[in-house]
Amino acid sequence: MRLLFPATRSKLLILSLAFLFVLSACTSAAAGPVSPASGLPGVLATESFLGDIAQKVAGDRLKVEVLLPVLVDPHEYQPKPQDVTRLAQSQVLIVNGLGYEAWLKSTLDSLGGDRRLIVATAGLTADPDPSGEHPEGDPHMWMAPLDVIHYAETIRDGLSQADPAGKSIYARNTDAYIVQLQSLDRWVRDQVGTLPLEKRLLVTNHDALGYFAKAYDFKIIGAVIPSVTSDASPSAQQLAGLIDTLKASGAPAIFLDIGENQNLARQIAAETGTRVITDLYVESLSGPDGPAPTYLDMIRHDVTTIINALK
Repeated sequence: MRLLFPATRSKLLILSLAFLFVLSACTSAAAGPVSPASGLPGVLATESFLGDIAQKVAGDRLKVEVLLPVLVDPHEYQPKPQDVTRLAQSQVLIVNGLGYEAWLKSTLDSLGGDRRLIVATAGLTADPDPSGEHPEGDPHMWMAPLDVIHYAETIRDGLSQADPAGKSIYARNTDAYIVQLQSLDRWVRDQVGTLPLEKRLLVTNHDALGYFAKAYDFKIIGAVIPSVTSDASPSAQQLAGLIDTLKASGAPAIFLDIGENQNLARQIAAETGTRVITDLYVESLSGPDGPAPTYLDMIRHDVTTIINALK
């Protein structure tokens, strides 16, 4: 039998501990999204703007990951295998709700598991879809900054339930963010105030700016796709009606989210002499080097773009 001297036994012990540490780290990494502080829940938000709002609430205590890449239209999204894996691993999932994530229910039903679901619009009353095709109503509530106060408060309450020890941090961060949202609302009102009421006419690709229009006294006179979801299809009669409306109103522009198909809008613009504005950020933030890397930046960019096009 070979005898191990004390120094040799010490080296083997160190190697064994190192191996166990690496194995433990790999196992933890495979378990799902983790936060900077050990033992805190991993948080996943479906859309980029939701992820940014949630991160403002979470602050440095939690890392909020985002499922959908920027510039992806959530209306037409189909989850990839790696996305399903991330959903399966999530411990806290933040969604907009109101049927915005139409693909989500069947995906979660197939996954099973136990995760905390935070629905940002829970408790808010949605405006109806003018087309009647989306029975849950218009989900685009984040386009009115004062409604995002409710988003932040709902996320605060959900994170506090998932992580009671962080409750005071989430409350403090939310209070600070609400001040920013209120300031943003005042800025939007000041900017819109430079535009006469008769010029506040909006034509969109699909009905995504209803809450924005209601909050800031714009009039939506039509949409290329007269529905709150971009995967609907307009009839020839609806398109002809929009062309007549544009000619009669003199509205100068059709506004599109940067990720939307431009074909129909450009055909209508060619017949009416209107411009097609293609760089609104509604369904998604931009990348970090773009004009809308945060929710606050997104609203500022969109308001500036809209007002400049309508002046």
